[in-house]
Amino acid sequence: MIGADLRRLPPFELLRALERQLRGAPGDHGRPAGSAPLAWTGLAFRLRDQRLLVPGDEIREVTGRPRLTRVPGARDWLLGVANVRGSALPVTDLGALLDGGPAGEAREQRLLVLQQDGPPAAFLVDDVIGYRRFVPEDQRPSITAAPALQPWRLGAFHRDGQDWLVLSLKRLARSDLFIRAGR
Repeated sequence: MIGADLRRLPPFELLRALERQLRGAPGDHGRPAGSAPLAWTGLAFRLRDQRLLVPGDEIREVTGRPRLTRVPGARDWLLGVANVRGSALPVTDLGALLDGGPAGEAREQRLLVLQQDGPPAAFLVDDVIGYRRFVPEDQRPSITAAPALQPWRLGAFHRDGQDWLVLSLKRLARSDLFIRAGR
């Protein structure tokens, strides 16, 4: 179980702490000697043919695909604006934004609503798999990301024959690529 002091770390710093522990470096953030290894939990989702993770603290909620109102002059990846619990929420096709082509409509699609202080944002993904826990032995810094994913990559894990890239949707939502949704 992750200690309360580690839960407050930004996602990247948490991954670094896990890597330090895996390599035996000092800086275990007060974990008692002999206690169980730290675990990292992220929300797993499918985007086209990839299985990805996002730190759990970046997501406020997961919801189905709502009815959308198109935004004139917006890029194709900005699907539109949705009314979610009384708030206007811009909805982005994450796959199209990251050069994976546009998503068709499918029953499994979900919105990942970002938890952030800045402007609201939601990302359409092909499916949400659920929360997954990884231990330090699962971490694989050598796993590479496609060029379109690399700027948002926080780390990677490997378990049961499957690679899992960790992306920061918060970092993506603060990028120039995302902010310039107009044509």
